[in-house]
Amino acid sequence: MTPVVMIPGDGIGPEVMAATRHILAAAGARVHWIEAVAGLAAMEQHGEPLPDATLDLIRKHRVALKGPCTTPIGKGFRSINVRLRKDLQLYASVRPVQSLPGIKVPYQNVSLIVVRENTEGLYAGLEHYVVPGVVESLRLVTREAAERIVRYAFELGRNQGRRKITVVHKADVLPMSDGMFLAAAQRVADDYPFLEFEELPIDRVALELALEPARFDVLVMENLFGDVMSDLCAGLVGGLGLVPGANIGARYALFEAVHGSAPDIAGKGLANPIALVRSAAMMLEYIGQREPARRIEASVRATLQAGQGLTRDLGGDGNTTTITERLIANL
Repeated sequence: MTPVVMIPGDGIGPEVMAATRHILAAAGARVHWIEAVAGLAAMEQHGEPLPDATLDLIRKHRVALKGPCTTPIGKGFRSINVRLRKDLQLYASVRPVQSLPGIKVPYQNVSLIVVRENTEGLYAGLEHYVVPGVVESLRLVTREAAERIVRYAFELGRNQGRRKITVVHKADVLPMSDGMFLAAAQRVADDYPFLEFEELPIDRVALELALEPARFDVLVMENLFGDVMSDLCAGLVGGLGLVPGANIGARYALFEAVHGSAPDIAGKGLANPIALVRSAAMMLEYIGQREPARRIEASVRATLQAGQGLTRDLGGDGNTTTITERLIANL
């Protein structure tokens, strides 16, 4: 049994986490869950949204699965997700985006991965007042982090049989920071002559994603660009309720549903667990349990294709229980 830190999260988090645990058990996953808290539950218990005890558990066991968490607004707390990524050096955000059967969207045959640098850029949080009414925010880019994230994207592409890596930038406007990012990418690309490599500005990528997203394979970019583009790409295949997410570092890995905590439907049994279920499947793949991961992904596709027991956001009239039952039945 592999120990995994489980953070249920807020709102619908505990509901989708419970469903995910049932599905993983039915799929034959060999996981020992170790519960930890973050978000509003942590505020109530510990007086802070991300206790040191939770970070220590992740450092001890190396792998975590996290539900959606709410960061209190206007109370001086940094985003829980940003702090997790910084404190654990989870430098690579990985968002696979694939067309799914039974989901009515304008695009077909989408199969791409957004790889986002997770620790720098504007999200480094370096901002200050220059004078009253004027705030300066600093965008941090280092050669080391640029080379690290691009190499991660190339290695991911090679290991998954991908054909092309697209480096996304805005070097015409940011010639020093994005220019350095591009130069780092070019150096890394020389080590992978068997993979196609292209450089495209962010606005061109946004346009071409709207026209023909199937032309892209692996997209790699800095933090802010990646935050926006990964959500945009999720919309191409049906939204954040369907796509998995992972944050990977050299030592630790955190897998999570990337949608919100949806407090308006919390406790009503209406939540769709698929994003967290697929994130858990990514986690199983990461820890070497490939067969249950494969079974879960196949079940998700079969369940969506059949269209039975689906939650309302997926066009059905079911609930968390019915979709969980269908996902288990289709394993």
